[in-house]
Amino acid sequence: MSGGSLPVAETAQVRRAALRLIRLDGRAFAVMVVLNALAAGAGLAGPWLLGRIVDAVKSGAGVGAVDRLAPALILFALAQLLLARYARYVGHRFGERTLARVREEFTDRVLALPVSAVERAGTGDLTTRGTADVAAVGGMLRDAGPDILIAAVQALLVLGAVVVLDPLLGACGVLGLVGIWFATRWYLRRAVPAYLDEGAANSVLAEELSATAAGARTVEALGLRRRRIAACQEAIDRCGETRTRTLFLRSVLFPIVDMSYVIPVVAVLLVGGALLGQGATTLGTVVAIALYLRQLDQPLDVILLHMERLQRSGASFARVEGAGLTPRAAPAPSSPTPVDDRLEVSCVRFAYDGGTDVLHGVDLTVRPGERLAIVGPSGAGKTTLGRLLAGMDVPRTGSVTVGRVPVADLDPGRLRERVMLVTQEHHVFLGTVRDNLQIAAPAATDDELRAALAVVGAGWLRDLPDGLDTELGHVGHRPDGLDNELGHGGHRPDGAQAQQLALARVVLADPHTLILDEATALLDPGTARHTERALAGVLAGRTVIAIAHRLQTAHDADRVAVMLDGRLTELGTHDDLVAADGAYAALWRSWHGTTPD
Repeated sequence: MSGGSLPVAETAQVRRAALRLIRLDGRAFAVMVVLNALAAGAGLAGPWLLGRIVDAVKSGAGVGAVDRLAPALILFALAQLLLARYARYVGHRFGERTLARVREEFTDRVLALPVSAVERAGTGDLTTRGTADVAAVGGMLRDAGPDILIAAVQALLVLGAVVVLDPLLGACGVLGLVGIWFATRWYLRRAVPAYLDEGAANSVLAEELSATAAGARTVEALGLRRRRIAACQEAIDRCGETRTRTLFLRSVLFPIVDMSYVIPVVAVLLVGGALLGQGATTLGTVVAIALYLRQLDQPLDVILLHMERLQRSGASFARVEGAGLTPRAAPAPSSPTPVDDRLEVSCVRFAYDGGTDVLHGVDLTVRPGERLAIVGPSGAGKTTLGRLLAGMDVPRTGSVTVGRVPVADLDPGRLRERVMLVTQEHHVFLGTVRDNLQIAAPAATDDELRAALAVVGAGWLRDLPDGLDTELGHVGHRPDGLDNELGHGGHRPDGAQAQQLALARVVLADPHTLILDEATALLDPGTARHTERALAGVLAGRTVIAIAHRLQTAHDADRVAVMLDGRLTELGTHDDLVAADGAYAALWRSWHGTTPD
């Protein structure tokens, strides 16, 4: 089952995940259950002792009997208070530890997702799952879970005590609760789908709002304000509809439950009065059972009041667990190690999400150590080809191999040792300059970090107040030039500085093959050319594939591949292609602003 672009776990999968989390902290869970049971057991003593006091007074036993039983009431009440308090403490600690595991596992799963799956899911779905859904699961584990467990133990013990005191009166009390049973079943059958729909609608709304906010300048420039407002309003209306549906379910459930609480007490009093007249029971027993059934209101109220939260958190847990169910290409169990770094594309066709092909029978061989430029007009398929070479997507037909091994068969760690893709989209993480660089090389020294920045022309490091220890603001840089400010504080690098940080990471990572997809687009032409040449020098002997609109990059390459309408139309050196007077020659003349003689 799916919600948004990422899957949603089935009920059985959620149940297995919950049991696994319980097993990981099984001792604490067992202690919590035992303490709750003891607290509930201590709570049962009150009505039973009160019933004994009623029978003692009725039989004329005197004040002495009451004096002996009354202190026991206080003692059991105090024991219940202490046990319940410690049980809640243990339960909260269990919940916090389990929530930490949920957060860590969710982060690991998202980081392991194929890039194409992350892009299809969008910011809204991932953000909602990682914030609202994880928070809902945390609330359930920390608060609702322990409360429901305590209430469930109390309810079961109360029902057991009622049946033990008088089986007939106990049966009357239990039958009076049938209305709650049917109302709850009706609610549960409808609640999970309703809350899943609500979660999916919230994801869509988050996506629409984040896209509108991030593209605010473009929206204003192109006069798209009304269209974006209409799209957001539609998402808001959908959220309102799904929320109204869950509210309706609760509006049916709770009135039925409230009425059902009275029925068993009335039944016990009526039947108990008849039995009392025949001498088949005692007044103390009837009073004790009636009190027990009234005492049952509190745990059942807790369960039912938390039921909405439980269903919501259950749906959220299904969405959190679903992040790990995205299909991904698994490494072949016995895949050989690539024999070299030769990249080969053979008869490749590719389409996005089942659409029409955007690549048509592409054949290309990239020799180890070669500098290859891929050029062509917008929409020609250059970026798509780069993604296939980097293993981010899998061709519909044909193959993409490195060292005769299909790229899709390599695990991500081994693949990134072979091929690295750097695009226009760069991210600066919260932390220091050093933290941002050591992502690529955790063991790199400060001298190596400074040298990597120098290679890419990042002279601005000298102007920072604390050098490599300068805190950086949390800013995401987008290819459309719109900075998405995600946090505050620290030095906020501009787009060019963020791009240089990303390229410095490449220098530190030192991959066998580097694919640059407009990776210097935010730099000025002079700096971009200097940076590309510096990278070529540092990565001498490595393969560099540059996807570029600046044809000076193609001029400096060993070979140039020309893409048109998803096909590789020309391949050769810059001089040969200019002499051939084909599509590349036309692009070169257009870029230089010249026309043929």
